[in-house]
Amino acid sequence: QVHLVESGGGLVQPGGSLRLSCVASGFFFSRGTMQWFRQAPGKQREWVALIGSVGGEAKYADSVKGRFTISRDNDKDTVYLQMNNLSPEDTAIYYCYFDGYWGQGTQVSVSS
Repeated sequence: QVHLVESGGGLVQPGGSLRLSCVASGFFFSRGTMQWFRQAPGKQREWVALIGSVGGEAKYADSVKGRFTISRDNDKDTVYLQMNNLSPEDTAIYYCYFDGYWGQGTQVSVSS
């Protein structure tokens, strides 16, 4: 059974940084394209970034391009989201996603 467990969220000031982690289990992690989504209060869930299984090709939403970096460690079955230069507009619950499965989410709040 697939399990995705996110961590690393918290409260940060504008301009700050956070690194989210998602530990995966129940599937062959190194073969899976992993994605991050987020859902802000009162808004629909939106796609943030993905990283491919082969070569680790990364793609980003325009809203985070140049500020966020997705990466993976296949030895640890973990995908990361490094978030820099955060703004209040980045406040949301961040979810890890694989092939129809979602993690429980981790809250990121950006406020002074």
